[in-house]
Amino acid sequence: MSSSLATVAYIGATILFILSLGGLSNQTTALRGNLYGMVGMTIAVLATVLGPQVTAAGLPWIIAAMLIGGAIGLYAARTVQMTQMPELVALMHSMVGLAAMLVGFATYIDPAATTGFTGAAKTIHEMEIYVGIFIGAVTFSGSIIAFGKLSGRVSGSPVLLPGRHFLNLAGLLLVIYFGRAFLQEDAGLTPLIVMTVIALLFGVHMVMAIGGADMPVVVSMLNSYSGWAAAATGFMLSNDLLIVVGALVGSSGAILSYIMCNAMNRSFISVIAGGFGTTSAKPTAAADGVQPAGEVTPVSAVETAELLREAKSVIIVPGYGMAVAQAQHTVYEITKYLREKGVNVRFGIHPVAGRMPGHMNVLLAEAKVPYDIVFEMDELNDDFPSTDVTMVIGANDIVNPSAQDDPSSPIAGMPVLEVWKSKTSIVMKRSMASGYAGVDNPLFYKENNRMLFGDAKKMLDEVLTSLKA
Repeated sequence: MSSSLATVAYIGATILFILSLGGLSNQTTALRGNLYGMVGMTIAVLATVLGPQVTAAGLPWIIAAMLIGGAIGLYAARTVQMTQMPELVALMHSMVGLAAMLVGFATYIDPAATTGFTGAAKTIHEMEIYVGIFIGAVTFSGSIIAFGKLSGRVSGSPVLLPGRHFLNLAGLLLVIYFGRAFLQEDAGLTPLIVMTVIALLFGVHMVMAIGGADMPVVVSMLNSYSGWAAAATGFMLSNDLLIVVGALVGSSGAILSYIMCNAMNRSFISVIAGGFGTTSAKPTAAADGVQPAGEVTPVSAVETAELLREAKSVIIVPGYGMAVAQAQHTVYEITKYLREKGVNVRFGIHPVAGRMPGHMNVLLAEAKVPYDIVFEMDELNDDFPSTDVTMVIGANDIVNPSAQDDPSSPIAGMPVLEVWKSKTSIVMKRSMASGYAGVDNPLFYKENNRMLFGDAKKMLDEVLTSLKA
């Protein structure tokens, strides 16, 4: 493939990637957006592999790597559960960071990669390598810690080291110092290796300082970092497509992170600075081992069905527990039955429900729940007082009144779905365990709340059977 033809293919792929991002902005066009992205990536890969920069000797190695990577990706796509999607996304981000690091070191070590660069051009090229490895290292280590937190392998509680802000500042100054040393003649690999170690530690420190309640924002933030890492790789390889696509992913991820921070009443700068705004809050009642005042009122599946049958307005709030139980299809059957009986059924989705933006939307779309009855938190919060029954399926932190009532709570200030204002709320959980943020939920003890204990799928099957009886 000639250089001009590869350029045309890159332009076509770029257009498809832009169309993909546009399609993903709406549920009804998301499938088409994904299709655009897949076609664009196929064109980009083929144009690169068959382009003038790949020699005949290197082609078998590239094909072998693609087959191995494709097999791993296909296996992951077929076996990973929807409940594991947040940590899978974090793990994929780490791969982008690792790739940027490896490309940076390979570009610096390979004499052919730097041939022809002299004077200012050589300095700029070395700066590209240095910055690319730095971003890649931060993305890699930060994403690994995010993977650990989201999968439960690492505690979701923030780790706040004494003087952590000064540690971050000192690390940044050292990175700048060794960057200057790296740009000197015959500096060697030492400044690059030292900077990489500092960047890896910074990525770990940054994400460890962020609490579990803010982890969905971290996933979005790392998505942005991976985009900038890809763009940096594009500069190192003089690949225009990587630069453009990396900039698209980086900017869109940054915008999404900003939107999510606003939705969660968090400071964007605080989150991206690695818990800069996090303080050691006063322990909550749950942390002291004291339960909120009140008694839990259990309810059976039959009683739940009776409450739904008598209701005229129902709001369903899905959460991570629904994904774990794979109960979305039964939820759809219940919704379908109630709507046929004239009940106004709607779904309330919190921006971070399920530990990742859009997690619940994907589950509901998979179960064929109509898009027009799925609403964001801000669209429904004013409607809870006029709602007869609200069903909370496996959600916890996103319906926790402590966010509004307890200034010392780790989730204080985070907007939540105000389900307790409905006439009757029914919370479905396996047990009284706290949510991902580790905070007890006073909602369970409110007079108008009922607890339906058990596996969500099993309990909802019983509710559906009772409704149809």
